[in-house]
Amino acid sequence: MLEKTFDAAAVEPRLYEAWEKSGAFNAGAGKKDGQDSFCIVIPPPNVTGSLHMGHALNNTLQDVMIRYHRMNGKDVLWQPGMDHAGIATQMVVERQLAANNEPGRRDMGREAFLERVWKWKDESGGTIFNQLRRLGASADWSRERFTMDEGLSKAVQKVFIELYNEGLIYKDKRLVNWDPHFLTAISDLEVEQKEMNGHMWNLSYPIEGEEGRTITISTTRPETMLGDTAVIVHPDDERYKDLIGKNIILPLVGRRIPIIADDYVDLETGTGAMKVTPAHDFNDFDIGKRHNLPMINIMTREAKMWLKDNEDFLDGIDASKDLFETISALEGVDRFKARKIVVQMFEARGLLAGIDDHVNMTPHGDRSGVIVEPYLTDQWFADAQTLAKPAIASVREGRTNFVPKNWEKTYFDWMENIQPWCISRQLWWGHQIPAWYGPDEKVFVAHNEAEAQEQARAHYGKDVELVRDEDVLDTWFSSALWPFSTLGWPDKTPELDRYYQTDVLVTGFDIIFFWVARMMMMSLHFMKEEPFHTVYVHALVRDEHGAKMSKSKGNVIDPLDLVDEYGADAVRFTLTAMAAQGRDIKLATNRVAGYRNFGTKLWNATRFTQMNGCARVEGFDPHTVKETVNQWIVTELAKTASEVSEAIETYRFNDAANGLYRFVWNLYCDWYIELSKPVLQAEDESDAKTETQACAAWVLDQICLLMHPLMPFITEELWAETGKTGPSRDGLLITESWPTYDIADTGAADEINWLVDTITAIRSVRAEMNIPQSTKLTLVFVGASKQTKERLAAQDAVLKRVARCESITTSQEVPQGSAQVVVGEATIALPLAGVIDLSAEKARLEKEIDKISKVAAKFEAKLGNEKFIANAPDSIIAEQKSKLAEQNALKEKVQEALDRILGFMQA
Repeated sequence: MLEKTFDAAAVEPRLYEAWEKSGAFNAGAGKKDGQDSFCIVIPPPNVTGSLHMGHALNNTLQDVMIRYHRMNGKDVLWQPGMDHAGIATQMVVERQLAANNEPGRRDMGREAFLERVWKWKDESGGTIFNQLRRLGASADWSRERFTMDEGLSKAVQKVFIELYNEGLIYKDKRLVNWDPHFLTAISDLEVEQKEMNGHMWNLSYPIEGEEGRTITISTTRPETMLGDTAVIVHPDDERYKDLIGKNIILPLVGRRIPIIADDYVDLETGTGAMKVTPAHDFNDFDIGKRHNLPMINIMTREAKMWLKDNEDFLDGIDASKDLFETISALEGVDRFKARKIVVQMFEARGLLAGIDDHVNMTPHGDRSGVIVEPYLTDQWFADAQTLAKPAIASVREGRTNFVPKNWEKTYFDWMENIQPWCISRQLWWGHQIPAWYGPDEKVFVAHNEAEAQEQARAHYGKDVELVRDEDVLDTWFSSALWPFSTLGWPDKTPELDRYYQTDVLVTGFDIIFFWVARMMMMSLHFMKEEPFHTVYVHALVRDEHGAKMSKSKGNVIDPLDLVDEYGADAVRFTLTAMAAQGRDIKLATNRVAGYRNFGTKLWNATRFTQMNGCARVEGFDPHTVKETVNQWIVTELAKTASEVSEAIETYRFNDAANGLYRFVWNLYCDWYIELSKPVLQAEDESDAKTETQACAAWVLDQICLLMHPLMPFITEELWAETGKTGPSRDGLLITESWPTYDIADTGAADEINWLVDTITAIRSVRAEMNIPQSTKLTLVFVGASKQTKERLAAQDAVLKRVARCESITTSQEVPQGSAQVVVGEATIALPLAGVIDLSAEKARLEKEIDKISKVAAKFEAKLGNEKFIANAPDSIIAEQKSKLAEQNALKEKVQEALDRILGFMQA
């Protein structure tokens, strides 16, 4: 007999250990002859990472598919692995050194520092994998890969060298996102845009040769004006047409810079004139390229002003008092202090035209927290435009599909306007770029220094000293190879042959550009085939009000806390049930509690069947059941299994979960058990009882099979417990086959569904009319067909017992003073004379409507308050609207009941 409750905290670790020891997670475990492979590569979490709700959703959906396809006998591989997370890992170790008062990385040197990072990785990295185990993730942990392991490093080096030799990797001076704290370029994904209160400064630039005339520009970053190389105006702007082709004299500097026509300028914004600083603004960089403007970097790597001995800055400028003062005041000064000084200097010269308050989105490094600087620097780039072309065609021609399909637009928007990919980072932790420099900066790209020396010798005609490039590759470079490098490429491994192309990638929308697109590019270039046929883009997990989770808001939900409180199954089922395509998840803990109760419902139903002698029977055949209720449940089971299979295979995970919920809770636990009780609890041992006991136990087994991909722990435990009676069952549920049924509907399903609908309708009227459960009713079926009459005869006893009726008749007329409800072709009339006090019920309903109206009025008043609407967050406004809608719907329902009462009283 089962324990009274399912103890998730005790059971889950024990079962997970049993699964791992059994080898059930291993690639190919459970493969059946003739079945294809099914492979998912896990989006590699950072080695520094810990489980958050996004990970929980992402990996739950992957595990649902993995377990489902494994049970279907496919050769399944769920390939796990981690990303080395360049900045994040280097930051963690550097902080650890500082906390221990140990020498910094520069003091200890590159080799010693990297040894320290590897030591940290071995001791502390990768805790997220143990957290994924707590969630029930059934990945093949024996094949765990790491982007810095020997095999993947070999793949990275080969890809870099081949792309370089093909001219698809090159070195160039371009603008990048520069983190002045970590002193490295960072990707767009590592940039966090924050809204900040600031100012817009209006600066006046004197026109050359026109005494007293100026042109005014607006800027949020006055310090960058020192690097201005043009002013642009719209070619159709009448205010400035006569200035096009003339020059301004850049204040504080004395540089002559041209006034250029360019339709990039918005005629309606600001002054209509715009400064162009190509070395310190991404848009300006493109404008500078378009007009062949000089690019003058006026900052150091630490974001301090660099003017003295800066050849680009000083080029073409005559020495002057202004220039001397500017260099003296600003050289080596931090950018934000320099901003204040520049503004003061403009004001002192009468060239500050005004200051306006301004709110703007400001880029910050997500790790360092400092404001990112657009910075002109020498970096390595990949020719993303060339690499993107086959990847664009792949999606356009349907070889790779996005689910939901609307994400294809996001993919195309980025891919068709793609910029060169900056692949170098100024870090030590990562794949060091395999490039060496000769005395004249000639680059030699090679597998090792000896090969580079050989190239240098051929170039120079003698041995020379080479210096290796200190930079490492962007972590997205190595993860772009993930679908094939993890399977052993560049070696021709059996895994590569068996599992590539992989099947589906499960990912968040925020890395479509950074990871998905780059995997497409690299895989098509090196494997000549797409890395996967489907990209499933899951939703964002928000808080219950629809707000994005963030530490600053204090609304972050830790999935491990939920697992501790409600169990892994409840967390998994909640996320699956809410994973509707294209719709963000509003996660409330009461939903998780509700799905824990769902597991409890199944557990208690199993206990009930055990207490009523339901046990597995050798060779039970669902096709042979004779009892109508048993024919109904096996028919509904077959329908549900088909629906769940189709939903999982078409990535409609919420439909799979909701279909199972309906069958397990509503049909089996509620109705089947309720309708079977008279037979199961009868004292005589009839054929009907024997059949129902066997059927109830068999359907429970099928429920465990169907539920297993979503709720693996409780179903595995139930499988073991119910396996203790009946035919021997030694294997684990995880290794069982997915059920398929060929069960024809004999009409029993329609009959029982009619019975359920009838009882439900009667109960609804009872509730609306406030009829006590102890009161037995008379039912009159008006206009009943021959089939309905036959069903009434067959189900008379059940209907009387469950619907609490003392008599059931048929008629062609509705008795006076009857509540009415339609089921099928018949109208069910419930005569109420002597059953309820109509006057008292009228008074109760009127009081209820008044109470609801007062509550609704409070919400209406709040939503009608302009101040509230202006200041409240969108999530709060939406919540208030939802509550008002709930009250209005409730009021409408109660009003219907009152109208019915009034109709009886007037009859």
